[in-house]
Amino acid sequence: MDLDFDKMDGLVPAIIQDRQTRKVLMLGFMNKEAYEMTKDTGRVTFFSRSKNRLWTKGEVSGNFLDVTSIKADCDKDTLLIEVDPKGPVCHTGTDTCWGDQNEEPVMFIKLLQDFIDKRYEDMPEGSYTTSLFQSGINKIAQKVGEEAVETVIEATNGTNDRLLYEGADLLYHLIVLLTSKGYRIEDLANELKERHSASWKKH
Repeated sequence: MDLDFDKMDGLVPAIIQDRQTRKVLMLGFMNKEAYEMTKDTGRVTFFSRSKNRLWTKGEVSGNFLDVTSIKADCDKDTLLIEVDPKGPVCHTGTDTCWGDQNEEPVMFIKLLQDFIDKRYEDMPEGSYTTSLFQSGINKIAQKVGEEAVETVIEATNGTNDRLLYEGADLLYHLIVLLTSKGYRIEDLANELKERHSASWKKH
């Protein structure tokens, strides 16, 4: 990646974002050496302007930022680094340097979709998801129907805990069904987004 370190006297801003929650965690600066070390070690390393040295985030606290992807912006002078944080990011003890809680549970559904896509691609032996794909579309669709019925039963005559349990089963099997048909859960989200438009008309 060819970065422009000249605009800021040898530094580029690095925006740190949680891979799962998509929350922006912090902003730091990197020189060429910090950038190369981040790539080589897989852990975010900054150049500290106050200490005038490289520092790996978490080197004291143990709250490292494990890199999952690095992207440059269109001008090649700012980085967006996606990470898996190993604890609170801010030195004050908060999850982010803005005091936000690093939580967004709905984003896990995308990670689950990615996981199921990988299962469909690799078909590892001993995996329940693999066995579903191998059973064929009819069996998968039948399983979605069964989970839907169980969800309805819990909603009408069961407990809230079991409703959530069966609802989770339903969503999981629906994602497997979508994947087997070449779609992702985002395709359903796009459909719902279109329906939310004032110009949408029922098919």
